[in-house]
Amino acid sequence: MKHRWQLAPATPLPVRVLVEQLSVSPLVAQCLVNRGHSDPAEVERFLNPRLRDLADPFLLPNMAAAIDRLFAARDKGERIVVFGDYDVDGVTSTTLLLDVLGALGWRVDGYLPHRMDEGYGLSRDGVENCLEKHAADVLLAVDCGSTAVETIAWLNEKGVDTIVLDHHQVSVPAPLACALVNPQLGDRFQELCSAGLAFKLAHALVKRGREQQVAGFADYDVRQLLDLVALGTVADLVPLRDENRIFVPAALPRLSASARPGLIALIEVAKCQEEIGVYEVGFQLGPRLNAAGRLETATESLDLLTETDPGRARKLAGNLDGRNRERQTIERRIVDDVMEDLRQRFDPKKDFAIVEGELQWHIGVVGIVASRVCREFYRPTFIVGGEGGEWRGSGRSVEGFDLAAALRECDDLLLRHGGHAMAAGVSMDPEQLPAFRERLNELAQRQLKPEDLIAPLRLDAEVDLTDVSLKSVEELQTLQPFGQGNPAVQLIVRNVQLADRPREIGKEKNHLLLKVESAGQRADAVWWGGAGQPQPEGPFDLACVPEINVFRGRRSVRLKVLDWRAS
Repeated sequence: MKHRWQLAPATPLPVRVLVEQLSVSPLVAQCLVNRGHSDPAEVERFLNPRLRDLADPFLLPNMAAAIDRLFAARDKGERIVVFGDYDVDGVTSTTLLLDVLGALGWRVDGYLPHRMDEGYGLSRDGVENCLEKHAADVLLAVDCGSTAVETIAWLNEKGVDTIVLDHHQVSVPAPLACALVNPQLGDRFQELCSAGLAFKLAHALVKRGREQQVAGFADYDVRQLLDLVALGTVADLVPLRDENRIFVPAALPRLSASARPGLIALIEVAKCQEEIGVYEVGFQLGPRLNAAGRLETATESLDLLTETDPGRARKLAGNLDGRNRERQTIERRIVDDVMEDLRQRFDPKKDFAIVEGELQWHIGVVGIVASRVCREFYRPTFIVGGEGGEWRGSGRSVEGFDLAAALRECDDLLLRHGGHAMAAGVSMDPEQLPAFRERLNELAQRQLKPEDLIAPLRLDAEVDLTDVSLKSVEELQTLQPFGQGNPAVQLIVRNVQLADRPREIGKEKNHLLLKVESAGQRADAVWWGGAGQPQPEGPFDLACVPEINVFRGRRSVRLKVLDWRAS
């Protein structure tokens, strides 16, 4: 057993209320309550999200000031440059703003920083290079800028007004921007990524333009921007609740049917199925858009999303597909190096944290590698790489260990650091790597108990195999889309047995197809990566995700194996 099984407590009273008032099954009601939804009116909105339920965009902090400055720029014919970030959220929010501002009469250009040369965020180097390329009266920073105190002060000296549209933590003191639109300054919209905030700004622009009866605004439909919101929101792993619960179900169908040549080409090269869901965005489209920015600059991704010629779009999409393969090769090499080394010397009784670094490890992929190592060993993990006297790295954590707080206690060993509880970044002299490893391990040993180093597996309910019918699984799918903040339904099926010998499947035969049975009921179960793992003997309990499998037009229940233990 690789996990700590945590079964959600039964809540008969709120479950009964939902069953009686909304006519949902007890299992669906329990899953809703587990996700914090027990009020019938709120559950009704959750199960039937509608765009008209989106809140007024002017409720966002400083949105009115941002819109005032943008309309003043439009009236004066001033030049605006949208300065974005190089991940999918940054690229999609930049594209969205270029789209809406360009269509509604603003003079606007876009700029994305170079990961290696200009670093992360609204850096001084990045802004200077941006202004050399694009003269600007207003700089609209999106998905960055909330901590850029010095850069924005410099822009103020140069006479360039800055609007920040961002969802990251705000520094103290905050930068003196013309308008700092950030939900962290208020008590709403905390779930939105920058693509969602860009949509809110577009909504506010159109609303103001219609109120003032500006020509062209009455006919502009902001819903055409939702394909970009779907990409940014899912890829940025923000919680799929509140306004994101409205955005994503409405936006995914528009992504599937997008008219943007760049997205059409990207969907083709990624070989996505016709109906694009959270999986396709997270594992097929998102990585290809991210690849260019991880290796150097995301400008190619921005060019793809803004391209209007289908032929050029296909060429750009092909380039990004190649970049993604290159990224996978680099990532795989580093993962293999780290895993091989750790498996030889890792001591689970002593190693409460993992810090690994090497010269020339590509800093664009160290975050992905840290995630994979953390998932494999379930320890706070930092992977560091680079060249010269300054290495950069990314960290991922486990529940109960605050990375940002730990880094503050390692301040004397680091050149720079920042982030939050579960993910963070560092810059350091490579000679400090052993001391940083030792300090982080000491902190983790003080804060984490041995049981904290076993990954938790949260389970919604205990069921019999007879309860997992096609009808019940279809009803559970009304909770979709699943993702961050709204996880897939995970169940315990008690007292099952293998009805047949497991069969190896997949191109490399590294997965297992199990036939499980209980009380005369049978079901298929797929154990991804299960080949070579210890297999159950006799009665066992199965932790699984119920899914609907479609094969040659026939729909059937299939269970995705998460873990198992002897009954």
